[in-house]
Amino acid sequence: MLWRAIGRGLASRCPNCGRGAIFTGFTRIVDFCPVCAEPLHHHRADDAPPYIVITIVGHIVIGLLLWTEMRFSPPIWLHMAVWLPLALALSFVLMRPVKGGVVGLQWALGMHGFGPEPDSDRDGALPPERYP
Repeated sequence: MLWRAIGRGLASRCPNCGRGAIFTGFTRIVDFCPVCAEPLHHHRADDAPPYIVITIVGHIVIGLLLWTEMRFSPPIWLHMAVWLPLALALSFVLMRPVKGGVVGLQWALGMHGFGPEPDSDRDGALPPERYP
């Protein structure tokens, strides 16, 4: 169930039914699945997807950059012309699937309101008072 939900999220599909699209924009998640009406507004995939994308892109680009430098030793302008656009392109291509995968993971594990009981960041504590 876990891997299926992550795979569905990576494919930008609802982690519950696998048919409904979960994105309305580039990275904006729909509130409810258009096919099965599964609530998806609970997700909190805020910072995790960019960190995961940075890690993946960094490993790919730095590995290829070092291999190219050791093998061919091209001039620095060529490195800049190749690796910067590649890093940006890979980041844009991977952001959506990774965010979908994180939402699928949260859904499968019942995190952040996806489970039977709603989450509370304060564990029942009252909100802090506001002073003017």
